[in-house]
Amino acid sequence: MTTARRLIRRGDVDISVTDRGGNGPAVVLLHGLAGSSRELLPTADRLADSFRVLLIDQRGHGDSSRHPADVSRQAFVDDVVAVLERLLPGEPAALVGQSMGAHTAFLTAASRPDLVSALVMLEGHVAGDDDPEQADQLGDYFASWPVPFAGVDHARAHLGDTPLANAWIADLETTPQGLRPRFDADVMRRTILEVHRPRWAEWEQLTVPTLAIFAEHGMFSLEEQDELIRRRPATARAALAGASHDGHLDAVEAWTRILREYLGAGASG
Repeated sequence: MTTARRLIRRGDVDISVTDRGGNGPAVVLLHGLAGSSRELLPTADRLADSFRVLLIDQRGHGDSSRHPADVSRQAFVDDVVAVLERLLPGEPAALVGQSMGAHTAFLTAASRPDLVSALVMLEGHVAGDDDPEQADQLGDYFASWPVPFAGVDHARAHLGDTPLANAWIADLETTPQGLRPRFDADVMRRTILEVHRPRWAEWEQLTVPTLAIFAEHGMFSLEEQDELIRRRPATARAALAGASHDGHLDAVEAWTRILREYLGAGASG
């Protein structure tokens, strides 16, 4: 499988894009907060026999610019639009995102439906969170990491041995001082604070075919899931059995099966 990496320059920010190759309609994958495109490579590899797959490191993450001044939702959307227009000109793509990546994908589809053939949201929502302490707590958690880690064992002793921890550890950057995450805690706090703003108006006006996938042990209650569908009844819905909020990591086979079935059916739901 061929892999090419491109940097898309937008103002003072570089956006890293991995083209995993593949034949067929375009699919763009968007990771969640404090992640990177690396954690979606298993998904990409399971799609590449039927789709051309691109993976984006969103600003402040992975190999994209680490300290963007602008972490507004519009900046994230504009990054995705720039990727689509430059790398997939004239070819609408399916946008697939997890958590914050689902939120970015949704807002992109809402603002530029001409560029998007379908939308898939894994453990994503649009209701927001009116408690600013949630963002502070998340930022404090990332700031508590004793970085640089002396090595993988040191990182695992602090982060644990869950699928999410393993993804974080696999993505650590090697520096002369030790291993560091490819994101900064203050940027994560500012970023999630923007995600927490409610976006019901954009959701209710969305015209792109959409699938919302919720994990059995995910972040959202049944009532929250129901409200998302009630406010936009055209939305298709699927359950990911046995999975956590990070179902792309701990239920990859079931997740990609649902994804392939939906996209392969023409995303007409």
